[in-house]
Amino acid sequence: MADAVQPSAYQLLGPTEVGDVGDVLEGLDDRQSRIRLQALIADWLRMENLVVLAGSGTSVSVGGKTMANLETAVLTTIAAVQDLPGPISEIIKLRQLAQQMSDFLGEPIGFEAWLSFIANALVVAETPGGPFSGVNWSTPTPSNVELRWFVERLRASIFAECALSLPDAGIEATRSSIAPQLSFLSKLVARDSNLGRTHLFTLNYDTLFEQALELLGIQYFDGFTGRAAARFDPSVYGLDIYYPGEVAEGRVRRFDKFLHLYKLHGSIHWFEQGGEMRAHHPDLAPFRDYAKLEATEKAAVLSPLASRTPSVGILPTANKFAQTLSMPYAHLFRSFQVRLSVPQTFLLVLGYGFGDDHVSRIIENALMNPSLIMLVVEPNPDSAVIERIRRYKDLGKRAFVLCPTKPAFAAAKFHHATFDDFASTVMPDVQWLDDFLRLRRFEKQIAAGATTAEVSNG
Repeated sequence: MADAVQPSAYQLLGPTEVGDVGDVLEGLDDRQSRIRLQALIADWLRMENLVVLAGSGTSVSVGGKTMANLETAVLTTIAAVQDLPGPISEIIKLRQLAQQMSDFLGEPIGFEAWLSFIANALVVAETPGGPFSGVNWSTPTPSNVELRWFVERLRASIFAECALSLPDAGIEATRSSIAPQLSFLSKLVARDSNLGRTHLFTLNYDTLFEQALELLGIQYFDGFTGRAAARFDPSVYGLDIYYPGEVAEGRVRRFDKFLHLYKLHGSIHWFEQGGEMRAHHPDLAPFRDYAKLEATEKAAVLSPLASRTPSVGILPTANKFAQTLSMPYAHLFRSFQVRLSVPQTFLLVLGYGFGDDHVSRIIENALMNPSLIMLVVEPNPDSAVIERIRRYKDLGKRAFVLCPTKPAFAAAKFHHATFDDFASTVMPDVQWLDDFLRLRRFEKQIAAGATTAEVSNG
């Protein structure tokens, strides 16, 4: 008896051949829909200019949090600190109440926008000779000391929540078991090196992409130059990497495994020194168990952590206003806008729910680029993002959403069209990912054998 035909688990919503908005995969079974989907993605990946926007959803399977969950974890932890100042407690309660009453009062401003107000209030309060003598609060007014206490613990708590480590690819690692960042990046840079370089923009504070890039041996420029105390220098984005002529059969040839990385909202490894933004990757080992702690346990270690966490890269507006408006953030956002205006652009959006107005406005303006194609990967078929993309199409734009069908979502919630699923099973496979896994298994076997030999000889 022939196997039953499996219905497609995906729908690709966008402009159809007849010009309306519909499911491009409609009428295809699971196998046929995957073939068409991979063919379309492979074709889009061959466009000259590839831009990727990665949001917090790309880190969830490795222990990361969405912005809403990050806010809850951070504020709950700080609220549990024993020496919590009274005015700070009231500020936190007001923010939490606004979130709880969102169904009646409307959605409050996003967490990062709210953080900006808190950090900017500190700048206003501590800037001598400024045009403002203070800020009118909706709560009891915190003193400068209390406000600085709050900003330091916000910074430390966000740092600890985002100090994620990439899972180790062990001896039994396979395509489906390794971290999705490894699968995604290996497939991303496998395209023809004669095409334009990949530009990966991320809103995440964590360093999972950097860890994956280094593990895979992919070279990248992230806007910083130097090793001991790297400093931000946007001119590096204008550079590239080539093989010298004597290596590449007498002619200069592009190094294939290379991309540009932009961290639009900063990173846990950024810090300010001498009026400059610097970068230095910290030891993440002490934070591997932090996420497993209860709020009271996190609160107990938060104050010591705040005193030794110098990073301000995750609270950009804690810097001087003028610096915030110049580098590095303004330059990074300007780069995002410029890359989206280039002809023949494929914009791939992953793990982003269009909750940041600044970012979303840049994308919407970029849709005026007549040769831009956008694919948004969304794991919830009932997400408001889908209706938003439909409106884009109503303007005649080539915008697509990949999401699960409603039956597939009902059978396995948040299984299809997640970042993990897209990276592991939807994107076309590449051979050198298998080569990488074989090399890692070989390295682990050698290391295991050496350890066994040391024990025997000991």
